[in-house]
Amino acid sequence: MNQKQNFDKLTQFLERKIVGQKGLINRLLIALLADGHLLVEGAPGLAKTRAIHMLGQGIEGDFHRVQFTPDLLPADITGTEVFHPSDASFRFQKGPLFHNLILADEINRAPAKVQSALLEAMAERQITVAGTTWTLPDPFLVMATQNPIEQEGTYHLPEAQLDRFLMHVVVGYPSAEEERLILLLGRKEAMQEVTRDRPPEQPVVSSEQIRAARREVLEVYMAENVEKYLLQLIMATRQPERYGGALAGSIAYGASPRATLALDRCARAHAWLAGHDYVSPEDVQNVAHDVLRHRLLLTFEAEADGMTSTHVINELLSLVAVP
Repeated sequence: MNQKQNFDKLTQFLERKIVGQKGLINRLLIALLADGHLLVEGAPGLAKTRAIHMLGQGIEGDFHRVQFTPDLLPADITGTEVFHPSDASFRFQKGPLFHNLILADEINRAPAKVQSALLEAMAERQITVAGTTWTLPDPFLVMATQNPIEQEGTYHLPEAQLDRFLMHVVVGYPSAEEERLILLLGRKEAMQEVTRDRPPEQPVVSSEQIRAARREVLEVYMAENVEKYLLQLIMATRQPERYGGALAGSIAYGASPRATLALDRCARAHAWLAGHDYVSPEDVQNVAHDVLRHRLLLTFEAEADGMTSTHVINELLSLVAVP
């Protein structure tokens, strides 16, 4: 079985377990294939926690949830040296970050020191405690969530730190039909819990298969004109005045080179998951919002006019010529 078939089985498993969030499932798999991290924003109860928990059941790896609170300390997530009286020695006790899949629930409720410790681990894939460097497991994926409803008692993530996330995904409510399917799934799982009727063995994608799939994603062909299109989108965020219209004067700071790399990796992963052996402009457009949403800093005038980064990206995609 090739790697694409393995990921097709994983996708089918996740779509059976999570109803109404196909977009989030797709973005989770893209992040896994592109070796990046997700920032997910959505109201409570939209299966954000369930999505990454089910992904942990579908791959060879473990899952850990960390509830971010104002009293959290960096050592609570990285780990710390613990004194053992029996031999009067200090030994390092690993924290929650030493798992393959991390849910950083409501990351904006923790103070800056904790956010920085997490983001450093995300970028370096290692942590240093008491002069000793510890390597984090592979694969290592962080899904951080933000609640858009309550903003009291939260700590805003600085724009420079937001750039560390591969994508910023906004999750919406399911449709009426999807809500009905969620109801049926909830009843079925409740009955299984009561009767202790265990579901059959779940599909597991090994760490080696994930690495092999990542190699295949990197080999997906991207034509020169598609690559130029991708670069033109990034350059348009830095020189919006060249395109006029609503784009001119809307962007204070454009996307960084990290955005270019992210757009390339995500477009390749999107094409690969769709079963294509080449990247099309549609693949680039499909992931553009999630890759650029948190990387554009709008001008005061644009915000005063009620514009959002979504509006700006829509304008961007309409103005840059498609090959």
